[in-house]
Amino acid sequence: MASTYSTDLSLELITTGEKAGQWGTITNTNLQILQQAASGYVTVPMTSGTDVTLSLADGSDTANGKNLFLELTGTMTASISLIIPAATTGGTATRTYIIKDSTARTNANFILLIKTAGSSSPIPMPEGANIIVRSDGTNTVLAFCKPGMKIINSANTTNYTSVNGDQIEVNTQTNTVVINLPATPAITDEVTIMDGSSANGFATNAVTVNRNGSNINGAATDFVMDVNNQCTTFIFVNATKGWLLKSTNQ
Repeated sequence: MASTYSTDLSLELITTGEKAGQWGTITNTNLQILQQAASGYVTVPMTSGTDVTLSLADGSDTANGKNLFLELTGTMTASISLIIPAATTGGTATRTYIIKDSTARTNANFILLIKTAGSSSPIPMPEGANIIVRSDGTNTVLAFCKPGMKIINSANTTNYTSVNGDQIEVNTQTNTVVINLPATPAITDEVTIMDGSSANGFATNAVTVNRNGSNINGAATDFVMDVNNQCTTFIFVNATKGWLLKSTNQ
């Protein structure tokens, strides 16, 4: 019988009596793959403008999807997804990844999603964040998020749709800005918005927080941030109350 391959990492499993003279090479490759799964780091360019699918190729110690830590790099030119394979030759692939976002997003509304192939619940990647995700072959689950910082300059961007985990520093020296809260929030989702203007801040040009279909403080009303140096965290609690102000210095 020929070799078979394991689930998750596609390690080559040699059948007894097979691969004469190749055991050393195959074993060493398998050990390299196990090392990658335990501590491996790889950069994944997100510059193609199309979805990027990780590789779990059979018996390969160069397949990028076998590494534990993925750093996403490059200047994005469109909203795209990083796709985690749902299966290998050996069966359903269950993987855990640490992912760092080091992309540059030239358009403020480019969205980067992390998902399993065919997933109905992709995870939006906050700009500059570090996250831990788990794939069960059907969907991805966000296990941990260390937020980064999204910088918005009103001279270039006056409307931005946020994602869960966003920390948004807004410079409103030039124009007012609209920040749209996530359209389909889950309980405990958070978005933080702060005044980063060196002059003529929120009191001069306000930020309107668009509720985007959900209530804010229990009311179907947008929230206006019009106090200099204001910093507010919105947390989604339920469909009735919607987003509540977890913290504010107004």
